[in-house]
Amino acid sequence: MKDKVVKLSRRKHTIKQRIIFLTPLFIIFVFIIPYTLFLLSKLIDDFLHFSYFPYSFLTLVFGSLLGICGLLFGLWSVIIQFTEGKGTPAPIMATQKLVTNGPYSYCRNPMAFGTFIYYVGIGIIIGSFSFVMLVSLLVMVLLVYIKKVEEKELEERFRDEYIKYKKSTPFFIPRIFRKRKQQK
Repeated sequence: MKDKVVKLSRRKHTIKQRIIFLTPLFIIFVFIIPYTLFLLSKLIDDFLHFSYFPYSFLTLVFGSLLGICGLLFGLWSVIIQFTEGKGTPAPIMATQKLVTNGPYSYCRNPMAFGTFIYYVGIGIIIGSFSFVMLVSLLVMVLLVYIKKVEEKELEERFRDEYIKYKKSTPFFIPRIFRKRKQQK
């Protein structure tokens, strides 16, 4: 699998091809997955008789702020991969160069972090503990996959450049107040 991804990553794709490829991914991650999580959480809440946490103006504002910030952080990650990395988040159209600036200067997986924050914001807005729990479980599985599969593939493709980046940049939780160590 890793060798196949490395081969695929060497193929160059036009801007039009990348946009066409990204459009359904955008719809899936921004609309379909959250809606599916909503339906699943509703089933869990009803089956286990979970109560929703109190709805108030503050939960609406806090959830909305989280959701918007997460969505923007995730989209920023995709835009940087698209423009500077000349690829997409998907291995089939992987970036042509290692991206370490923009959101990638804060953490190595800003798209996963942004998506997590976006989904948690939705969970807070709808007031469902099970939604937040499902999102947390989903992200834990994703992070294990990233650690076990994607990082090995990135080391294979970008070698020392990625290893230096990996040593100086946090895995998932963005480092906001400290500058990233300069790569040598």
